[in-house]
Amino acid sequence: MKYRRAFFPGSFDPFTKGHEAIVHKGIMLFDEVIIGLGSHSNKTPYFDTESRKAHISSLFKDLPVKVIDYSGLTIHACERYECAFILRGLRDTKDFQYERSIAQMNLEMASIETVFLLTDLTNSAINATIVREIHQQGGDINKFVTNAHLLVK
Repeated sequence: MKYRRAFFPGSFDPFTKGHEAIVHKGIMLFDEVIIGLGSHSNKTPYFDTESRKAHISSLFKDLPVKVIDYSGLTIHACERYECAFILRGLRDTKDFQYERSIAQMNLEMASIETVFLLTDLTNSAINATIVREIHQQGGDINKFVTNAHLLVK
């Protein structure tokens, strides 16, 4: 049987409990999940890249999860790490409409399938942009981010 590896891309700024739950679901489907911290040319991350990598790694000790950072197209990172699948979480129909277009383009360009997993209802309202804003304004993000104390701005 072929080794099944999935690539879970995102800025993960921060990596929320919703992201965490999607990875746990992904581990049940794939032999390994690679979490790719993507860099965007028009975005400056709020949390430091190395602290985000350390934070995410701390959540998946002893599990088949690897955390890397990358730039460029996600399909190129998938090819580099030999991932035949891209893993994405969906909170609502708006997410699906956006993600479907990207999935179709990735399939056309590189024959890489995207697997969509539904976010649990308990995590469906968690949005990294909103969590980041709460933190910027001095609010407590521990309800939304496991081990939030590990993140460094």
